[in-house]
Amino acid sequence: MDNLKWEKLSSEYVIQKPWATMRKDTCRMPDGTIVDDYYVLEYSEWANAIAITEDNEVLLIKQYRHAADVVLLEIPGGVVDAGEDPKAAIRRELLEETGHQFDDIEFISVIYPNPSTGTNRCHAFLARGGKLVQGQKLDAHEQIIVEKVSISKLKQLLFDQKFGQALHVTAIFYALLKLGELKS
Repeated sequence: MDNLKWEKLSSEYVIQKPWATMRKDTCRMPDGTIVDDYYVLEYSEWANAIAITEDNEVLLIKQYRHAADVVLLEIPGGVVDAGEDPKAAIRRELLEETGHQFDDIEFISVIYPNPSTGTNRCHAFLARGGKLVQGQKLDAHEQIIVEKVSISKLKQLLFDQKFGQALHVTAIFYALLKLGELKS
């Protein structure tokens, strides 16, 4: 069986809120099997970055994640606004979350956070040469602590499993490969 794509027969929204949109689909599989009540979460696209300053320090952030009830060490990132280019979004997020302006931003990967239930992708970038140009300009529900580490410390944190966010682990891995810090 070469054709694995399902046909969407119907779709209705269960909830439509700014941070939570869920729909219920009815689909037909290629073999004719009907799949009722397949729930899909519609999220905006996301972007994150391994951000290296002009002093060759990696910017990390700490913030509370309510759904998991945990404070996590992360890389900067956030939502790509509707109609916004992911590269422009990460440039904006870096400035808002860390106060650093980055002009050298390189795409490194795009992945689906959870393609079985979610519609979005996460775009990862390697940002270099960041300069501190302002204070943080955080969203109303953000409280973020910025930390700076060396690239070797970033590697050690990765190896010691200090990053709890899978999308960030993936981005860090690809960035370290790109930087020649890991052997492929």
